Amino acid sequence: MPDLKPALEYARNHNLQALEALKELIRIPSISTLPERKADVLRAAEWVAERLRSYGMQNVAVLPTQGHPVVGGETKPVAGRQTVLVYGHYDVQPVDPLDLWNSDPFEPVQRGDDLFGRGASDMKAQLVALLQAVEAILRTGDLPVNLRFLIEGEEEVGSPNLKAFMEQQKDRFQCDFCLNTDSSILAPDLPSITYGVRGLAYFELRVQAAAGDLHSGMFGGAVDNPALVLCQVLAGMRDARGRVTLPGFYDPVQPLMAEERKEIAQQPQDEAWWLAQTGAPALFGEEGYTPSERVAARPTLDVNGLLSGFTGKGSKTVLPARAMAKLSMRLVPDQTPDLVRQGLEAHLRSHMPPTVTWELEDLAHSLPAIVDRNSRPVLAASAALEDVWGKQPLLNRTGGTIPIVGLVQEVLGSDSLLLGFGLPDDNLHAPNEKMHLPNFYRGIETFIRFLYRIA
Repeated sequence: MPDLKPALEYARNHNLQALEALKELIRIPSISTLPERKADVLRAAEWVAERLRSYGMQNVAVLPTQGHPVVGGETKPVAGRQTVLVYGHYDVQPVDPLDLWNSDPFEPVQRGDDLFGRGASDMKAQLVALLQAVEAILRTGDLPVNLRFLIEGEEEVGSPNLKAFMEQQKDRFQCDFCLNTDSSILAPDLPSITYGVRGLAYFELRVQAAAGDLHSGMFGGAVDNPALVLCQVLAGMRDARGRVTLPGFYDPVQPLMAEERKEIAQQPQDEAWWLAQTGAPALFGEEGYTPSERVAARPTLDVNGLLSGFTGKGSKTVLPARAMAKLSMRLVPDQTPDLVRQGLEAHLRSHMPPTVTWELEDLAHSLPAIVDRNSRPVLAASAALEDVWGKQPLLNRTGGTIPIVGLVQEVLGSDSLLLGFGLPDDNLHAPNEKMHLPNFYRGIETFIRFLYRIA
């Protein structure tokens, strides 16, 4: 293997510049779900593109989609070298509730070893760490692999336009495997590799009774209440044992292997940790599984939002005409969004009374994915992490959904390696999101070592 010292020394000598680059990107409020932030999302895309150009990448472009753009670029291909597709995203979640932040979400603030700001961990630090690793190698030598970049701007809204875009641009992104930097480790001193992600099926359910809101005293008891109907139907989607009751929901689910359960049991997140992180008075979930198993490797159903009637201060005796719920299912192999929808529609048809009408809308969906735990990229990443942390990493499945993992398998026919350095307590999607900076710097070194090892 080539001498890594020049690249590693370059990275260490430029840690301050790496931190400033991360702060610069965090300051761009690239919230993909808000139309009023469209210009900021584009500004973040252009920031990434300019970084790639500064490294001498070819064919760098901010490529349009039906939504926010994708940043593409590549190194000059060298025959005989592996081609690695680097995936990341530059968009972030909204910051609400703003009053729970201890500082401006888009003015990064360092407190101790942590840098606070929206997108700090998810996933601007992971993206910047990879870019810094590439810079360190290029400034001191030659990249040992061919790199292609796919950096999108809609991951936080479910990547709704990514599949069509990838199918149109398939040749641009062909690869031996995908290095997905949208990932994390289990603890600051416990490196890990993610080999599985859950899928997603997200719906909006609308129920209507009367043509318009009514006086609850004059009409209550004669016309059904869609809010009550909706709540009753939703409540019936889960039983007292934490099992989802939709027809056929568990039929395709792959059971957890004994080896996987053993690995999950080695993780530091025990029940006390889950209670401390959530602030819940007690834990709940599917019987027969630990909290970590439920989150990482079992399917779930959740109500993400409810709206009906009068919700302002004080009282208003109204019989609402409409009620709405947003609900999602996290999926595991071999569940699919189509099969889950079929079960959901069957449940609604059998439980909705004739006193209301209802409609179901698909909002987002993504396939679950598992990659080969003994693949060459996983083994190379394991060795790189051990070089940096001094201990063998654990293999891990994540409860989150990363649409690109399934799309890379489906569209490009390639597997992914998820290698990132966020932490479970980084407050992803929540107030006071942070990045643990020692992980950020170790991550840069890990990416350097990985790119050499995979070659």
